[in-house]
Amino acid sequence: MGRVLVLVHGGLWDEAVDAAAFWERPGVAGGLRAAGAAVLAPDRAMRAGSWAAEAEHLAAALPDGPPVVLVGGSNGCSAAVRLALAAPGRVRGLVLAWPATAGDERLDGRIRAAVPEAGALLAGGVLRGVADAELAGLRLPVAVLPAVPENPVHRRRTADALLGLVPGAVELPGCPEPPHPAFRPEPFVAALTGWARRARSGRSATSS
Repeated sequence: MGRVLVLVHGGLWDEAVDAAAFWERPGVAGGLRAAGAAVLAPDRAMRAGSWAAEAEHLAAALPDGPPVVLVGGSNGCSAAVRLALAAPGRVRGLVLAWPATAGDERLDGRIRAAVPEAGALLAGGVLRGVADAELAGLRLPVAVLPAVPENPVHRRRTADALLGLVPGAVELPGCPEPPHPAFRPEPFVAALTGWARRARSGRSATSS
């Protein structure tokens, strides 16, 4: 496929989620490698205290060479976008998979009550840690993959808002998010590899 896919896992603050739980054991990383992709799946700095600090941590894991395609999952979408904004020359494309819903006071209130340290990470626009104007200013191929079926953490309206904000963003076929028991890697891998090839060639990267 040519470009390295850097997989940015989900989770918030002290959730028991890492790259192995989100990408490796559910079969995503292995499926992508079997499809011919070069894959990196670094662990996030989950308690970094800010999305910018998370992006700095991820930047250190990026390989030398051509720009990569970032694949953010759930709350990892915030870290991936912050990295794309901080180091645009190192990122060729961006996939926002199962983007976590921000601005839901009921949900955010439960998070603040359970994990007060995570409160600073909840602010933002459609995505936590990112202003809507920053999303509207992205100038690279972007794909959005919704959670299907939606759930309180991953609402359909979040994917729709991203598709409306990010210039040229395209929707990929949705599915449950890993490590949900209903998740199956094959459809996700097929959607991701197909889009990455189009983004690489510059043909139809902004059409479904």
